[in-house]
Amino acid sequence: MSAAALPSVAAVAIGKDEGDRLKQCLRSLGPHVSHVVYVDSGSSDGSVEFARSIGAHVVELDPKIAFTAARARNAGVERLSQIAPDVKYAQLIDGDCELVDGWIEDAAGFLDASPEYAAAAGRLRERFPDASVYNYLCDVEWNTPVGDADACGGIAMMRIQAFQAVGGFTPGLIAGEEPELCVRLRQHGWKIRRLDVDMALHDVAMSRFSQWWKRAIRSGHAYAQGADLHGAPPERMWVRESRRTVAWGLLLPVLAVAFAPATSGLSLLLLLAYPFNVARIARRLRSEGQSRPWTLAFFLMLAKLPEAIGWLRFQWGKLTGNRSKLIEYKT
Repeated sequence: MSAAALPSVAAVAIGKDEGDRLKQCLRSLGPHVSHVVYVDSGSSDGSVEFARSIGAHVVELDPKIAFTAARARNAGVERLSQIAPDVKYAQLIDGDCELVDGWIEDAAGFLDASPEYAAAAGRLRERFPDASVYNYLCDVEWNTPVGDADACGGIAMMRIQAFQAVGGFTPGLIAGEEPELCVRLRQHGWKIRRLDVDMALHDVAMSRFSQWWKRAIRSGHAYAQGADLHGAPPERMWVRESRRTVAWGLLLPVLAVAFAPATSGLSLLLLLAYPFNVARIARRLRSEGQSRPWTLAFFLMLAKLPEAIGWLRFQWGKLTGNRSKLIEYKT
């Protein structure tokens, strides 16, 4: 622990084969926190050795059990509680992120002054938003509204007491584990806050359409699973998102094609709903000040197709008992 580090805050970083990005991540944590726990999900690039070389406590997950970010973060917080039981806050971070100077102090100060809050997050920025259209899409996605929120992402400072009180993340979730945790936190009376300060730089390094497509499949799976877990009132978690995914990504194209023979192809006119909706979304985004409204609108609409695949994958897994494993888009 450096002289400037806060004794009440420790960090839990997770990763797999993040290479130099992990080195940036861990180095950005050391000066600000009392302990660093790194949880590795089967890396073969020397990540474990590097983490140990700079004094991080390392947890290597058993590869016989399916890897998930939820499982990794739970293991990190558990190890943290063993080595530093007096630490109040855990800064959760992924190995492809670099913490911004000042964030730890801002977040810990907020949680110290606001005992009703379980978690605080700040602005997560994409490191290279102009490197690809997919990086740009992620940068927009990270920019969530400031103030009280229903959920936060996986990069956030968590009050360990609250985290442990609700049992941490649900380890079997392959995506959407953060909003699901936040549902349970709010059900127990806790609040979530998004602060108007920079928190971290993220390096998604997404350069291929296939990566974006897989990530959208994962989102659709998360929508379906979230609605399955917490879709009942009052939460209605991701029910609306699931309905939109099914309507635009499944029902509309299936009906348009299935009825084409019986309607002499007239049913294919239903597909015109896609460009019309892209235009509607683009106008709204432009009024909100988005710099690339047509690009964002196009991909928001296109995403409904892979999201529908993810939605179907969850439903099939639930029906057959053959649950989906981690959907990786970085490899």
